[in-house]
Amino acid sequence: MIEILDPTELPRAREAGALVAHILRTLRGRCAVGTNLRDIDRWAQAMIIEAGAQSCYVDYEPSFGRGPFGHYICTSVNDAVLHGRPYDYTLADGDLLSLDLAVSLGGVVADSAVSFIVGDAKPAESVALINATERALAAGIAAAGPGARVGDISHAIGSVLRAAGYSINTEFGGHGVGSTMHQDPHVANTGRPGRGYPLRPGLLLALEPWVMADTAELVTDADGWTLRSATGCRTAHSEHTIAITEDGAEVLTR
Repeated sequence: MIEILDPTELPRAREAGALVAHILRTLRGRCAVGTNLRDIDRWAQAMIIEAGAQSCYVDYEPSFGRGPFGHYICTSVNDAVLHGRPYDYTLADGDLLSLDLAVSLGGVVADSAVSFIVGDAKPAESVALINATERALAAGIAAAGPGARVGDISHAIGSVLRAAGYSINTEFGGHGVGSTMHQDPHVANTGRPGRGYPLRPGLLLALEPWVMADTAELVTDADGWTLRSATGCRTAHSEHTIAITEDGAEVLTR
């Protein structure tokens, strides 16, 4: 299903995006050496409920998971890159943490992710991974607009990631959003320009480049959710929800 919002619905999408951005910004500021992943989940829960929003994750039960996700935010550490379930782990200096959050507010979903390094240590490999995904995300946003196609976004993202020396996994990527979290069209992190679904005003897309330092292969934890690099290498993930407008692309979760 692909939903196209009419102009009267865009303000609600902006509100949802602003909430997601606020929660992620607040959580990032609270995360420090000694923070437990379960505390991050509780903080996210409290902010979502206080805002009158709904979590897209607690009851989320897609075909690739194992039962409902059961948490309010994805917390992926070091070699974990996607769908990291919060567990009893205390963050250490130099950990690479990715937070991924999707909420519904006013009937519209916004989805965003940020990767950052905890503490004072700044491992060069981790810095490079994060920078590459952020540059790729910016390139994908710049390629989006009315008249462009999904393949243009995918090509822009993939070009940056490959130039940085990373291989690209195509099992998981960006996606449409609207009244639900995961919709068509799928937005792969590599592709051919000029191909795929044509973009038009009112379309919401969650763009999410992610990479692993030395592999494109994923393995799944025993929890049935957390996806890690097959080699144990570090990973990073950046994501924004954008709205296609008459003038280009508006970032809702900045």
